[in-house]
Amino acid sequence: MSCCHHYYSLADGCDSAFSVDMSSITVGPGCLSEAGERLKTRGVARVAVFTDKRIKELDFFQRAMDSIARAGLDAVLYDGVQIEPTDASFREAARFAADARPDGYLSIGGGSVMDTCKAANLYATHPADFLAYVNAPVGEGRPVPGPLKAHIACPTTCGTGSECTGIAVFDLLEMKAKTGIASRHLRPSEALIDIWCTHTLPHNVLAASAFDVLSHAAESYTAIPYSARLAPLTASARPMSQGANPWSDMGCERALKIIGSYFERALADPADLEAREQMMWAATLAGIAFGNAGVHLPHGMSYAVAGLVGDYHVPDYPDDHAMVPHGMSVIVNAPAVFRFTASACPERHLEVARWLGADFGEVSVAEAGEVLAERLEQLMQKACFPGGLAAIGYAESDLDALTDGALPQQRLLCNAPLAVDRTILKELFRTALSYW
Repeated sequence: MSCCHHYYSLADGCDSAFSVDMSSITVGPGCLSEAGERLKTRGVARVAVFTDKRIKELDFFQRAMDSIARAGLDAVLYDGVQIEPTDASFREAARFAADARPDGYLSIGGGSVMDTCKAANLYATHPADFLAYVNAPVGEGRPVPGPLKAHIACPTTCGTGSECTGIAVFDLLEMKAKTGIASRHLRPSEALIDIWCTHTLPHNVLAASAFDVLSHAAESYTAIPYSARLAPLTASARPMSQGANPWSDMGCERALKIIGSYFERALADPADLEAREQMMWAATLAGIAFGNAGVHLPHGMSYAVAGLVGDYHVPDYPDDHAMVPHGMSVIVNAPAVFRFTASACPERHLEVARWLGADFGEVSVAEAGEVLAERLEQLMQKACFPGGLAAIGYAESDLDALTDGALPQQRLLCNAPLAVDRTILKELFRTALSYW
């Protein structure tokens, strides 16, 4: 077996270049207090502030609102963001934005808040039927026609990296699966990454966020090489999920090494603020990386896992509706996937395992998938996470529905280092039913 990423060798008919896009970022304790000044500098006079009802009650949210007042800006507040948003909640947020007519946006929260703000900004700026911009084949996949209003994104978890990506993910209720909208125009103008925000995260939110970071980095690092994709017909046609590349590799490596050093510490001791803050930095690095490389099968499968949820509830999350938190819906697929994909790039799978703290000596490349999968399972157990899909309510009888929900996620499936079809996807879901 050999690695499909070997020196990113170029091939006839395939892409010979990769692109790097990212938001302007500011990182540091207390930097949320810069929000008002930064919005004003961008010419914003009326700002729509997006958050959820829990975040709205926390001290750091008030610091941001105080900064808006100091800058003399007019603020309108939307605190109706749904955790794990749906097409219905996106539509509601877009109606609010259209009525409020802001000239800029500020999102303060986790991925659900930032993604909802992106969607509201999009549909208020460039109105269209809801499915127009949604990724094909679920929606039309219509290109976003132009820039959006200024958006400063302020993450409060240590996981999604949404502050650095042009992706907004939601649950399409009719299909009972997640999907998304992807465009460089959705990427926030700026990100304010205030590490103090992590200090209040409860255990399961921290763990789910951290597993999302881990998956972003591991999937981007093992994604199809950019140089193995067909060359785009035009420069603007190069996808954001362009595959692993030398730029994304740097962010993935550093993020995975931070996770290997600090993830278990952050889980074990809520008072270990250094560990929490480092995990937030890893989230940003992984967000920049996967925003330029793209993730693959664990995320593609996760959309069906989250969308078809039955009656599963997780402590530390809202209990008014069943849900599988995003990071959990991703990581339950990951061991099965990496056992499968390792043959495409075994050296990279071993590197990921080592960076995550796996303790192994000399192993053959044939063991790469098992080594990485076992390390992921160890971390899942330490986090007291479910040991597979069966533990969150799925059974053999659900495999066809899960496969049907994952198959339309072609933007993600085509980014995997090995090709998959319906039969392979179904078998991956079967393997993910139970790990221990």
